[in-house]
Amino acid sequence: MIAAAPDTPACGPPVPDADGGWSVTRHADVTDVLTHPDCVVPTAPDGPPGTLAWLRGTVSRFSDPQRHPVRRAVGVAALAELDPDELRTAAARLTGDEIDRAGGRLDVMARLARRVPLVVLADRLGLADPAAAVPAVVAAAAAYHPGATPAAVARADRAVGILLALSPPAAPEVTANRLGLLVQACDATAGLIGAAARHVLPAPESVPTGDLLAEVLRFDPPVRATRRVAAAALRLGGREIAAGAALVLRFDAANRDPDVFAEPDRFAPGRPGRALTFGAGPRGCPGERHALALATGVVDVLRRRCHRTDTEIRHDPHPTLRVPTRLEVSPR
Repeated sequence: MIAAAPDTPACGPPVPDADGGWSVTRHADVTDVLTHPDCVVPTAPDGPPGTLAWLRGTVSRFSDPQRHPVRRAVGVAALAELDPDELRTAAARLTGDEIDRAGGRLDVMARLARRVPLVVLADRLGLADPAAAVPAVVAAAAAYHPGATPAAVARADRAVGILLALSPPAAPEVTANRLGLLVQACDATAGLIGAAARHVLPAPESVPTGDLLAEVLRFDPPVRATRRVAAAALRLGGREIAAGAALVLRFDAANRDPDVFAEPDRFAPGRPGRALTFGAGPRGCPGERHALALATGVVDVLRRRCHRTDTEIRHDPHPTLRVPTRLEVSPR
């Protein structure tokens, strides 16, 4: 039995917070919000062309309900051109190459989790220099969510300019939503691979990697929370929610809801029930299959060729993401 992260709230009815919003923790309540037409994503304002603000204001993720379907379709079309099996194979090959060069120890986060998926995805999306795109994607992702420091935003602005220069010619809205796939995959996929390296390497070889990753997504999700706003008054989990109220959806708590997952603090691959980490409803992550394919390619090779070391694991300080800063393994 392993407890959740120390600041993961317990499951229960929606709880008001100090800012007048609500924390939503139960699996059923989080699902209701994700699928409710009056619970909308906070939109990002438009920004000057070529900046992080422009990217955030143009991608489907932060778009209002009217513009979201068209922009989401751009990303879905780009993903439809990518074969998840080929992504998995390419990620496995690059992972093997990195392990071959590693020597005695290898930092999964720096050498694999934050690099391999981005190189493979950037290449398949047509960026001119996938390796050069990686640090730019990482810099853009570091300021992608609200609350970034001015220095981080300045670095992200420069990074967006680099990514635009590397991108194939297309309409600005098309380019933005293709780059959005890379930026949104950056921390979430890295966090999934890092958590897998922590929890999965001791698992028996007979357990499929897909089952292990599904349980990692529930047990130690890389995306811990997301936000919605109530566009109209509604009743949720026995509470009256006012129009305009902010809703923080706690995936980490909902994924350990004992009404859905028996013995929620036990790591049990193959268990019934679906984690909410990739979202649900019309805003559910369109790249779920592709992210899992990339992570599977990396983790498959790690399981065959590496074992965990005893070094302490720390995580980046972030209100909604859980990504290890460093996680060492030793090639066998």
